[in-house]
Amino acid sequence: MKRFLTILCMAILFTACADKNMSKELGFTINKSDNQALYAAISNWLGTPYKIGGTTKKGIDCSGFAGVIYKNVYKKTLNRSSGDIFKKDVAKIERSKLSEGDLVFFRTDKGDKKIPNHIGIYLKDDKFVHASVSKGVIVSSLDEPYYKKAWISGGRVK
Repeated sequence: MKRFLTILCMAILFTACADKNMSKELGFTINKSDNQALYAAISNWLGTPYKIGGTTKKGIDCSGFAGVIYKNVYKKTLNRSSGDIFKKDVAKIERSKLSEGDLVFFRTDKGDKKIPNHIGIYLKDDKFVHASVSKGVIVSSLDEPYYKKAWISGGRVK
C-alpha cells in the first residue's frame, strides 16, 4: 500500500509539472478538466520526425500518429490512411463543433478536395497536433492560412 501511495504521489506531481511544461509548449493552458491521457500521450511524440508509413518514434506519418494516439488513449483502432479514416471511422462534424480528441482532415495538395491526404487530432483553442512532413509531430493552428485553405472537415470517431 505504501508503495502504491508513493507511486500515486509521484504521478500527481509529474502531472502537475507536465501540465505547466506542456502548456508552455502548446501555447495554451491545460486544465484539470482536459483529457490528461491525451496530452501525456502527445507529449511523448512531440518532435518525432516524419516518415511516410512510419509508426514508431524513429519516424511517423500523420495517419500513423492518429492511429497510435487513438489506440493508446481511446483504445480504438483506426484505418491506416487518412482517406479511409475519413470514409469509414468518423461521423463528419463542422469546425465549430470540434471537441478535444476529434480528428481534423485536410487536402494539402492539388488532388481531389473531397478526399483528405492529411489528418490531425484536435486539442482546443483551434489547435491540433499532427505529423508534419517538414517538422515532424507538432501543434499547429486551424487559423493558419495553409490549414484554412486545406480544410476539408472535422470527424468524430464512431
